[in-house]
Amino acid sequence: MSRSAKKPKFFENVTVIDIAEEGKGVGKAEDFVLFIEKAVPGDVADVEVYRSKKSFGEAKITKLITPSEYRVPAFCEHFGTCGGCKWQHMTYDAQLKFKQKAVHDALTRIAKIDVEHMDAIVPSPADRYYRNKLEYTFSNKRWLYDGESREDETLDMNALGFHIPGRFDKILNINHCYLQAEPSNDLRNSINAFAKENGISYYDVRAHTGALRNLIIRTSSTGEIMVIVVFAHTDEEQVNLLMNYVDAAFPQVTSLLYILNTKMNDTIFDQEVIAWRGPEFIHEEMPAANGKVVRFRVGPKSFYQTNSIQALRLYEITRDFAGFTGDELVYDLYTGAGTIANFVAGHVRQVVGVEYVPSAIEDAKVNSQINDITNTKFYAGDMKDVLVHDFVVEHGKPDVIITDPPRAGMHADVVARLMEIEAEKIVYVSCNAATQARDLLVLKEKYDTVKIQPVDMFPHTQHVENVVLLQLRK
Repeated sequence: MSRSAKKPKFFENVTVIDIAEEGKGVGKAEDFVLFIEKAVPGDVADVEVYRSKKSFGEAKITKLITPSEYRVPAFCEHFGTCGGCKWQHMTYDAQLKFKQKAVHDALTRIAKIDVEHMDAIVPSPADRYYRNKLEYTFSNKRWLYDGESREDETLDMNALGFHIPGRFDKILNINHCYLQAEPSNDLRNSINAFAKENGISYYDVRAHTGALRNLIIRTSSTGEIMVIVVFAHTDEEQVNLLMNYVDAAFPQVTSLLYILNTKMNDTIFDQEVIAWRGPEFIHEEMPAANGKVVRFRVGPKSFYQTNSIQALRLYEITRDFAGFTGDELVYDLYTGAGTIANFVAGHVRQVVGVEYVPSAIEDAKVNSQINDITNTKFYAGDMKDVLVHDFVVEHGKPDVIITDPPRAGMHADVVARLMEIEAEKIVYVSCNAATQARDLLVLKEKYDTVKIQPVDMFPHTQHVENVVLLQLRK
């Protein structure tokens, strides 16, 4: 009998004992590990396995026998279909508990370090409407719900929303999203309705036809709003029609932009941005040194932490862990748009920032200029190729290294270089405790882990930031 013809496996009274990184509950039945959709630790349920491997299976709940004490009703109508906010059926306190556990487990199991001195995770002040950036996708292939038939010719197949997990060609039409404050939902729904009413075509990712491709909305703590409409084809009449509508309907938008992206992929970093109204940027602000406010210019391609309020807390922890006295030379690795570098510049002698993306380095330099910061230097290039012996000779041995790499962690060559440099302190900011732990396993040969501080930047998701202070062993 073929695998596809096998009968599904059913297990009764499965106790959910943990939660996996992708948001599924973890249970065991007869030494068979189960990853269960929408399950919460503490649930007892009957489950059906829909995908089976040798030692584990993916399952769904067929009957919830005893709900967990952590279980709460999901607040979003799109929960379970949309790929975001996968933990919203758990209390926020429970989310923090399991994020803390995830950091604890990664550092102890992978890095094999003592975490008894780890501080309690810093919760996000807001657990809804906390993001300052969202990107939506237009598609003529809407995700269909049970009961809807593709054969129904009256069915509206256009959608503006998020990708279905694991499906590049299916978009879930979003009615209300709890991630970004208004006017985000109003903008998306109004643009969606106007485009449909006026027959503007939606993109077909397989055929590469259709006019409308993406909608990006950025908001800021200063009240500024950026809207970027990405078109797939240069139909001047349709571009003018939609942009004139957004211009008139949403005068509160301070930066209204559009992009003509005719490529086969959605990346906009190599695309020209055309300003319809206003400047090609908005601003964020953070209180920094000696009562001074640091102002950051955020463009359509800029990287900026998407939880503005928690970003400030994250940077304060980074600064405080470093324990600056005012005379330090600091290397800020993976500096992005220089946000951390410019944030700590008022506390140190000099900051040298390095980042792979050239446009981000240009943003970093601008952010220094608009704040009259003169003690920063920024360089673009692959970290393992820039951070070499001659670079350190030219700029001096750093007293403190701040590193905030992407989810993949630091390249092995970069970790080896840190071991050679032997800075007194390393402050390692990470969005992936597992890859951070992998790097710490190497660094522990010369460094002691002195402080550990998890920070929740993304409520209702499994993601967690973690800040570690390393001290060079005498």
